[in-house]
Amino acid sequence: MTLIRLGPDALRASRFALSPLAETLSRLITLRCEIDGGRPGPQARALADWLDGDPFAAGLLRLVSATKFLPDFVAIPPSSMTTRIDDELAQMRAVGDIAARATIAEARRFAWKSGSFAWADTDGVAACAAAVFARGWQWFTEPDWPRRRAVMERDIRHRAGVLAAHGWRQAISGIGKIRWAGPDAIQFSTQTHADLPVGDQGLVLVPHTGITGQWMCEAPPRFALVYPARGALEQVPVAAEGIARLIGEGRARVLAALADPTTPSQLAVLLGVSLGTVSGHLATLRDAGAVVGRRSGRAVYYERTALGDALSR
Repeated sequence: MTLIRLGPDALRASRFALSPLAETLSRLITLRCEIDGGRPGPQARALADWLDGDPFAAGLLRLVSATKFLPDFVAIPPSSMTTRIDDELAQMRAVGDIAARATIAEARRFAWKSGSFAWADTDGVAACAAAVFARGWQWFTEPDWPRRRAVMERDIRHRAGVLAAHGWRQAISGIGKIRWAGPDAIQFSTQTHADLPVGDQGLVLVPHTGITGQWMCEAPPRFALVYPARGALEQVPVAAEGIARLIGEGRARVLAALADPTTPSQLAVLLGVSLGTVSGHLATLRDAGAVVGRRSGRAVYYERTALGDALSR
């Protein structure tokens, strides 16, 4: 098994971050799997058309969607909640051909699908990969980035609250197959890879909105763990018809979306309505005792009360 070894100062320096690159990778893998499943939606069909005319992109995405070891240059550790895709792509372009091909060879070793790897002999292979991810971001991630970001921010706020109350062990609980393996180690995988030594730069936790999939981003001494967010984008709940008839469809949708504390602006992007509409529904639900608002810094997070939970059930 593979362990994340935590140094004496690792947990103190650990934190959360967002990564447009990781979200794009998650989205491209999801669409590639839709193509393989034979029932692609409109975006997956657009991706298929692109890959049919671009052997490099086709080979790269075939590899990253079918390996237990991602090439390092597609898994860049982010640093903060304001990470920019341009900065991540710049780091990808800076990887030389020798290093890039070495990590591609390692990914091939752990791949469960074969195919031609002639694409990997391209000069400037990491720069070509950056061009693929730049297009993937522009076509499949950026148009919906506000809604995706809202889902990820809700996950981070939830885990940050658990962290404050119970510590890192509970905050990390429920992330994929992650397990604590002692006071200073986390089991990341049942595969046999070298253990990952996390030092005083800490472990960065990075959510993505896909249903499944977790991976490590490694650029020692920087390490990041990418994991599926709670309430992934495809799982935003739909209000039951009975409640919608009772309190109105708009308010029922807001109530259903408040499975986790959420700001009005996050609700607006999650539900695809205006901030004014959300604020009006929240005011009615608050007056009825179904939701309550709690200030955190400059933001107000709304959550369901016991009455709101009962209505939701």
